[in-house]
Amino acid sequence: MTSAEKILWRELRNGKLDGHKFRRQHPIDKFIVDFYYHQSKLIVELDGGIHDEEDVKERDENRTNELENLELTVICFQNEDIFRNLNHVLNQIKRSLGTKSLSEREGESPSPKTTEQTAKVGSAARGFRMR
Repeated sequence: MTSAEKILWRELRNGKLDGHKFRRQHPIDKFIVDFYYHQSKLIVELDGGIHDEEDVKERDENRTNELENLELTVICFQNEDIFRNLNHVLNQIKRSLGTKSLSEREGESPSPKTTEQTAKVGSAARGFRMR
């Protein structure tokens, strides 16, 4: 596991994220996904800088398409997102699960951007994206 994966796993393991029990390094079809929540069919992937290279981006897009054909949802974050703003990553995961974010639970108004607005399908944009 990478450093970023270890940090995120500490937050996802044993139902720590609002009782949602994620699996790590979970096999699905011919792939191994970083994190998987079965009840919502949600895959969370963390990408390092190598995923910005064109040939890797193309493989990622093909992989995502195959996983989505299995009726799974794939969301992806850059490793840097974990190091710089872990709470934002956790809130985005919660939104994908349909649970309240940390700021919403603390009484703050949610961010005006919706998941659809922040998603960058198949892009090399830094930060949260759905593949």
